[in-house]
Amino acid sequence: MTTRKGRKISGGKYIQNRKKKKYELKGQKINVKLGDDKRKNYRTMGGNQKTKLLRAKTINVKVSEKQIKKAEIQNVLETPSNRFLARQNILTKGTIVLTNLGKVRITNRPTQDGVLNGTIIS
Repeated sequence: MTTRKGRKISGGKYIQNRKKKKYELKGQKINVKLGDDKRKNYRTMGGNQKTKLLRAKTINVKVSEKQIKKAEIQNVLETPSNRFLARQNILTKGTIVLTNLGKVRITNRPTQDGVLNGTIIS
C-alpha cells in the first residue's frame, strides 16, 4: 500500500479552509531559569496582559493555611517530568527546589502567572 500524504482515498487533495490567526499561533517555549528575577509582559487576547517569568531567585512558600513566606532558591533538586531540566536549573510546575526553609515543590506554572508559588514537602 502506498502512502498518500495530504490526499483523500479518491486521490483528491485536502485543502486548508483558512490560515491560522495570530492568537492561534504558538509562541516560543519559555524555560524559567534560576537567577535574578526577570519578567516580561505579553499582550493576550482582548488586549489583556500576561506576565511571563524568565528568571527567578525567590519563591512564595505556603508554610501553613494562613502563612506565606518568601524564600530564596538555592538549588534545583529534581524535576519529575524531565530529569534533564533539573540539571539545567529550569523551574517548572512540580519541580522540587532547595530553599532556606527546606525542600519546596513548585505548585503553579511560572510562565503563566509571573510568580513562583510552592509548598514545603517533608
